[in-house]
Amino acid sequence: MFKRQTTGSVVCVSCGYLVGVNDEVCYHCGRRNPGLWGFAPALRSLGNDVGFVPFVTGTCIVMYVLSLLISSHVDVMASPIDFLQPSAQSLLVLGASGSWPVFAGRWWTVLSATWLHANLLHIIFNLLWIRQLAPEVGELYGPGRMVIIYTVGGASGFLLTSLAGHYLAFLPIPFLQGAPITVGASASIFALFGAIVFYGRRTGSRAIASNAWYYAIIGFMFGFIMPGIDNYAHAGGFIGGFVAGQLLDPLKPERVNHIVLAVVCLTLSMLAIVASVLFAFQLR
Repeated sequence: MFKRQTTGSVVCVSCGYLVGVNDEVCYHCGRRNPGLWGFAPALRSLGNDVGFVPFVTGTCIVMYVLSLLISSHVDVMASPIDFLQPSAQSLLVLGASGSWPVFAGRWWTVLSATWLHANLLHIIFNLLWIRQLAPEVGELYGPGRMVIIYTVGGASGFLLTSLAGHYLAFLPIPFLQGAPITVGASASIFALFGAIVFYGRRTGSRAIASNAWYYAIIGFMFGFIMPGIDNYAHAGGFIGGFVAGQLLDPLKPERVNHIVLAVVCLTLSMLAIVASVLFAFQLR
């Protein structure tokens, strides 16, 4: 599946035009190494997200199961909303974010929290949205930039809710207070919405932008109706995704350094989880 092609033509990973497998530059879009050194066909076979959705799905499931296993107690008789809910302590060990951990010095949790989930419904709905949105954003921006948007947007969402939880905890309305502890991929999901909205604005496609706005607004409304939803994380993720989309400019071809930066983002996210676990063991 991942065999390197050394001769013939391949499809440029940026513009879709045929190029020589060893061409240094795509003569249509100007991308350097358009055949990705012969691995472009293998990566393209993974889809527009180059395997990101299976990676996120597998990692989130593993982290969720692990959070249940290290929880001191899991209530299997709870309501559907709280069914199979890990303990707050186990989530903190694995990298939950929020005002408590961030302002206690664990700033890296803004990267690790997106891989954790608070209950079974939480992880199911988030993974379904990722499966729907990530390939679409990967097609609009390129897979590397999609991963960057996902990671940066998630971090900006958790940073905003941590700041709100620290400085606005005195407010009498709960959904305006921010979160002392928060987890979930929804901040990154709203970042994908924000990136799609910017793409529609950049290209003049009202249909794409309106569709993204529609689902984002519904998500924000649920945050005001249902308890336990982190509105600040959603808002921060949306803003982060919009700004990241603007900086990455979807009308310009994706470059090799975008792929490299995407790998760096994922590596830092995994290291953030490791740092959280090591920090927890140091406290014991």
